[in-house]
Amino acid sequence: MSFLQSLNISASGLTAQRARMDVISENIANIDTTRTEEGGPYRRKMVVFKTSNDFKDMMVKNLNEYEPGGVEVAEIIEDNSEFKAVYNPEHPDADEDGYVNMPNVDSLKETVDIMEAFRAYQANVTALNTVKQMAIKALEIGR
Repeated sequence: MSFLQSLNISASGLTAQRARMDVISENIANIDTTRTEEGGPYRRKMVVFKTSNDFKDMMVKNLNEYEPGGVEVAEIIEDNSEFKAVYNPEHPDADEDGYVNMPNVDSLKETVDIMEAFRAYQANVTALNTVKQMAIKALEIGR
């Protein structure tokens, strides 16, 4: 694997984790949104990743010809879990019994997810810097 391939893999990880942090931030920002353009409360969104090159390709090809490709965002899906019913009869979106459907966003889960995404982001930055340092050392050998 070349230096550039290593940099591309780390860069794809950085891009994917950045997209994940953006979606988590959107979830946190809409934690109290009871009315969206589609009608109803906000639904939590999640990012699905996929590898750029399929593992099956590696098994079919000669291992020396396989080029790893990193990760990318496959899609952003909505969490179909139930909304939280909260009793608040004064709320404008309350039903006839006084309950308001609140978004299915859990702040604790979002906090853990963003911490995980941040750690993955940090790991990709570390890998990127390591490859950069290896390239610098390889160039110094040639002096």
